Amino acid sequence: MYLITGAKGQLGTELAARLPDAICADVDVLDITDADAVAKFVSENNVDVIINCAAYTAVDKAEEDVALATKINVDGPRNLAKSGAKIIHISTDYVFDGTGHQPYKTDDETCPVSVYGKTKRAGEIAVLENAKCAVIIRTAWLYSAHGNNFVKTMRRLGAEKESLNVVADQIGSPTFAGDLADAIVEIIPQMTEQNSGIYHFTNEGVCSWYDFASEIMEMSGLACVVNPIKSSQYPTPAKRPFYSVLDKDKIKQVFGINIKHWKKGLEKCIKQF
Repeated sequence: MYLITGAKGQLGTELAARLPDAICADVDVLDITDADAVAKFVSENNVDVIINCAAYTAVDKAEEDVALATKINVDGPRNLAKSGAKIIHISTDYVFDGTGHQPYKTDDETCPVSVYGKTKRAGEIAVLENAKCAVIIRTAWLYSAHGNNFVKTMRRLGAEKESLNVVADQIGSPTFAGDLADAIVEIIPQMTEQNSGIYHFTNEGVCSWYDFASEIMEMSGLACVVNPIKSSQYPTPAKRPFYSVLDKDKIKQVFGINIKHWKKGLEKCIKQF
């Protein structure tokens, strides 16, 4: 039996559509920060694979809300990992400081510069230390037709405004949640103790937030003009990695995953609207 935690989020919603027999649990069904509740739930429901999409992802808010971010991003994954089930745990590019200039490999040294990044890195360690079989997937710039994300925000603002300012000095790879969900479905039957570890998945290609926003406007048929600005002109409470491109060779080689370009993913997402 599969268990999807954080099932109402962007990735959880995509996974639920692909795994119709899975148990879909959000916090109203299972509080992953409650160790006893997790152990009982996994045992009673004969769960053998957990896909943990639950996370505290409010990056700026986490700077003040350290305790809750830690509970959800560290204690929760640890509880799930201790349950005895195989686990796929979703992590983030924010475990790196973003000062590099070539795609980050899975074994590159981590150096998170925000509370969110630090709690996500601690969550990775907790999973690896407590699960017999774990696949941790770091992703970046995730979006879908569900929930709150950059694509939906840009489409809304693009319909309301004549022009927008978007940072052009942060570089990464947009990731369509549907493409990540497809990869996870491929990985599940291949999971073994031998291939446990950390993997990277984003869509192929590289762009800035400005490039991404410009493409969203074009594909959506919106006339809103996107202006490039520097991150220094748009300060935020939490530091963002300036460069968060992830090297995906390992996930391709170990699991035979074929990864599409980010523009293909965006096309699919726009069609869902």
